[in-house]
Amino acid sequence: MIRSELVQSIAAENPTLGQKDVERIVTTVFDAIADRLVDGGRVELRGFGAFSTRARDARVGRNPRTGESVEVDAKRVPYFKPGKEMRERLNV
Repeated sequence: MIRSELVQSIAAENPTLGQKDVERIVTTVFDAIADRLVDGGRVELRGFGAFSTRARDARVGRNPRTGESVEVDAKRVPYFKPGKEMRERLNV
């Protein structure tokens, strides 16, 4: 599902909300999650899962086209851990 499909799905389930209102709600939720992760925090949605970041160390990578070694800087990457209810729903 892509973002526009999510907006359409929510709008269809809530006919009292306009398309623009639903778009604003979805954008606000995604922005709040991203802002919290940028600040080094964690976002937990009970029954769904938790978003956090993990640190990746600097390493020597490889350019797939040339095979040349490339230095890859240390960075933080987003991480999602599904909640118990989500795992149970997926494995019914």
